[in-house]
Amino acid sequence: MAGTQDFRGKWALITGASAGIGAAVARELAACGANLILTARRRDRLDALAAELAAKGSATRIVVADLTDPTAPQQIYDATEGSGISVDILIDNAGHGHYGAFHLGVPELELSQVRLNCEAVVRVARLFVPQMVERRRGWVLIVASTASFQPIPYNTTYAATKAFDRFFSLGLAAEVERFGVKVTALCPGPTETEFFNVAGGAGVFRRFGVQSAQEVARKGIIALAQGKRTIVPNLKGAFTAFLVRFIPTGMITAVLEKSLRPRGNSAQS
Repeated sequence: MAGTQDFRGKWALITGASAGIGAAVARELAACGANLILTARRRDRLDALAAELAAKGSATRIVVADLTDPTAPQQIYDATEGSGISVDILIDNAGHGHYGAFHLGVPELELSQVRLNCEAVVRVARLFVPQMVERRRGWVLIVASTASFQPIPYNTTYAATKAFDRFFSLGLAAEVERFGVKVTALCPGPTETEFFNVAGGAGVFRRFGVQSAQEVARKGIIALAQGKRTIVPNLKGAFTAFLVRFIPTGMITAVLEKSLRPRGNSAQS
């Protein structure tokens, strides 16, 4: 893949590596010759992925951590940079969403999205990016979403957190470029992962088309190697992201509210 030869022999840290886009990115980086540090909550999933990649010749390590815990980023750092491993590639992928009417939702589900999708992204980047700046090399891939380009009713908190991720990525990219560090915001649309099993709304969002996690990962890794600041890996998503620049936000949210409205009676009242 174009430019990815620079990843060979480098250590890559992947958050949310146990499934979906995170696992797919791990496989892509392994194919590029990178060494892998896999972190997520589920040890069994991490063990299985590490065994799969090790069988193909990849050096792997595992750090079990729950990034909704504010102490987890430091735990991950201590097990890597703090133990003498230079992390040159950071994949800030861990995140989750929730579909449904905000006023009917569980408050903790809304708040955990902010902690994981925003706070954890900042905490992890703040620990690892300074080391990259000091070494004058590094790559950071922050997984945002096509949801970051407009507000999305019934995915209200999730879309807002992904807008944060995209803008955080763009600002950071401008800051650290002169130090040889590349930062890319990966903005996939609906992707074939466990996301909808957890977040809900599978039937609603799948009608917009679903892309495979491996394709999303492949395009994201190529964009990262090339130093692109934003990559929307789906043509339909890229067109939509461009189009919404010219449509009033109120019009967009009115259309989305009607098309995404849950069908339960209480949600419609």
